[in-house]
Amino acid sequence: MKRMPIFAAVVCVGIACMASTGARADCLDDAAIYFDLDPMLVRAIAKHESGMRADAVNRNRNGSYDIGLMQINTVWLPRLQEKGITAESLRNPCVNGYVGAWILRSNVERFGQTWKAVGAYNASSSDKQLKYANSVYSIWTRLRNMAFEQRTASAQ
Repeated sequence: MKRMPIFAAVVCVGIACMASTGARADCLDDAAIYFDLDPMLVRAIAKHESGMRADAVNRNRNGSYDIGLMQINTVWLPRLQEKGITAESLRNPCVNGYVGAWILRSNVERFGQTWKAVGAYNASSSDKQLKYANSVYSIWTRLRNMAFEQRTASAQ
């Protein structure tokens, strides 16, 4: 299946967000599905990165910033700006979620369906990747267990 470019996906998402407040609640799931990723994993990364806060902005020691729900680092801006995505548009949680999922998908294509791909979302060195992946794995496991418990409780 041929995917539309990230710019087209983000434009569609931005329009959907403006048209429907309910669209925001599903943006992470929609982005994960669009990029053929586990929605619970994308949600776990957002939880780790920003605590699910769309307005999160953090300055790094190297002077770069991490913006929004998925904490997209400003080092991505030159590449994103080629596609019409600015630092300001990254403040939109839907745009941010799609960009984060796109970054994760790029890592999966590079490293395979592995925790190294997850670790590379945040770090370039192997030791930091492992620490990050372990933290995301812990959140992912908790989220999956909570979802299982909710399904079990509602089935009774």
